[in-house]
Amino acid sequence: IHPTDIISTVEFNHTGELLATGDKGGRVVIFQREPESKTEPFSQGEYNVYSTFQSHEPEFDYLKSLEIEEKINKIRWLPQQNAAHFLLSTNDKTIKLWKVSERDKRPEGYNLKDEEGRIKDISTVTSLQVPVLKPMDLMVEVTPRRVFANAHTYHINSISVNSDYETYMSADDLRINLWHLDITDRSFNIVDIKPANMEDLTEVITAAEFHPHHCNLFVYSSSKGTLRLCDMREAALCDKHSKLFEEPEDPSARSFFSEIISSVSDVKFSHSGRYLLTRDYLTAKVWDLNMESKPLETYQVHDYLRSKLCSLYENDCIFDKFECAWNGSDSVIMTGAYNNFFRMFDRNTKRDVTLEASRESSKPRAVLKPRRVCAAGGKRRKDDISVDSLDFTKKILHTAWHPNENIIAIAATNNLYIFQDKLNSEMH
Repeated sequence: IHPTDIISTVEFNHTGELLATGDKGGRVVIFQREPESKTEPFSQGEYNVYSTFQSHEPEFDYLKSLEIEEKINKIRWLPQQNAAHFLLSTNDKTIKLWKVSERDKRPEGYNLKDEEGRIKDISTVTSLQVPVLKPMDLMVEVTPRRVFANAHTYHINSISVNSDYETYMSADDLRINLWHLDITDRSFNIVDIKPANMEDLTEVITAAEFHPHHCNLFVYSSSKGTLRLCDMREAALCDKHSKLFEEPEDPSARSFFSEIISSVSDVKFSHSGRYLLTRDYLTAKVWDLNMESKPLETYQVHDYLRSKLCSLYENDCIFDKFECAWNGSDSVIMTGAYNNFFRMFDRNTKRDVTLEASRESSKPRAVLKPRRVCAAGGKRRKDDISVDSLDFTKKILHTAWHPNENIIAIAATNNLYIFQDKLNSEMH
C-alpha cells in the first residue's frame, strides 16, 4: 500500500447522494449514488466514482523550514443551494472551497472563432450567426472558488460549517477561527487557549463542531477529556465556556496511560442537537447538553485492550484518533476499532455488535456476520478471534453514516467499503 493512497477522511453530503473521501496524497474522490434500476435490482444505490481531483499539493514553509504535507484532514459539504455542489477541504494549514458542477452542453457557431477556437481573420467574416448550445458528453468540472490560508500556526484538526450556511470555523491545537465563506483575507479568532508561556501548556484542542440548529453554539473537545460548549452571543472571544462537560476520574483506576486514553479524538452533535457523542481511546460516550456532570451513556468499544496498553504505547497505536458517527435517527452510534472491525451500539435496546469490513463482506448479497473478540485467557467459541491475533495495522479510524438511510461508509486503510441495508438484523 502506498502511503499517499491511505484514506484520511470520509463525508456524506446533506442528502447522502454524494460521498467524498480525502487521502494522504491530497486527492479528493467523490462518489455518486446511482439511481434505482428496474432491470438490475441489486445495483440500486451503488456508489460509483463521480469525480476525482487534486485538492492540495505538498508545500514548504521557508520561514519555519517546515514541510506542509498534502494530506486531507477533513472534508465538509455545504448544503446545496443550486445545481452545483460545494465542499470545503483542508490540510494542516490551508482550507479550500471547491465547486463541483456538471456540463452537458457546449457552445458552437462563434462568429470570430473557428471550430478549434482559433481567432478568425475579420475580413473573412461575411455574415453573422447566433451561437447555439449543442449536447455533449457529461463532464464534471471541479473548480477552486476560495482559498483560506495563513490563519493557523498549528495543524488544523477540524472544520465545521455553521447552520447559517454563511460562516464556518476551523480549529487547530490551540485556536479556533471563524470565517465567512466569501471572505478569504481575514478570520476572527473565537477561542485561544495558548498560554503566555508554552511551558504552562496542559491541554490542546482535539476537535470542534457547530450546533446543527443554533448558529451561536459550538463545542470543542480537549486532550484532557473535557468538552466545552461555547455561546458566541456572550463574548467575541469564547475563552470562557458556557458549559464544561467532564467525567470525574476514578482514582482507583488511575494509571500511567490514563491521560492518554482519556483524550477525546472526536465529537459530534446528534442530528437533534440535544446530545453529544464523543470518542476516546477505549470508549464512546453520549452526553446530554443539559447534564454536565457525567455522560448519559458509556459504551466500551474494545475493553479487551486495557491489558495491552503497554505494547500499544510502544507501537504508537495508543495515539490513534478514532472518529464516531450517529445514524439518521440518533438511535445507533458507530465507531471503528482494530483488525478492520467496527462497532455499533443501539441506544434503545442496549445491544452492540462488532462487524468486519472486508472484501468478502462487501460482495453483493453478502451478509455482515457479527465478530467476537475474546480476551487473553478467555474461553473461545468457534469463529472467535483472540486479542493476541488482532492486526493493529488494520484500523478503521474514519466512518460516515448516510443522513437518512442505513448506508455506512467505512475507510479501511486504502479501501472504502460501503454497506447498505446489510447492517446486522440484531441492530434493528
